[in-house]
Amino acid sequence: MPTILCHIQNEDPVMGESDELPAAQDNFIILKNPRRRDGKDLTALDQNVVTIIYPIHRINYIEVLPMGEEEEIIGFVRE
Repeated sequence: MPTILCHIQNEDPVMGESDELPAAQDNFIILKNPRRRDGKDLTALDQNVVTIIYPIHRINYIEVLPMGEEEEIIGFVRE
């Protein structure tokens, strides 16, 4: 489940997990565990909200963040 950062028009970016990245024909994107970039709760949502749906036409662009196992890969190190 990739973690993505959605940059929404006239709003702060929203981070969350998505089951899959949106395809070209999709009209909306579903984010699970929505939060701000710094991990804090979104002020516009109730505390018990776990999933939000954004229409694609409101999103400027989407950043796909590296998953945890990708961050732990150790590359070649010359000593």
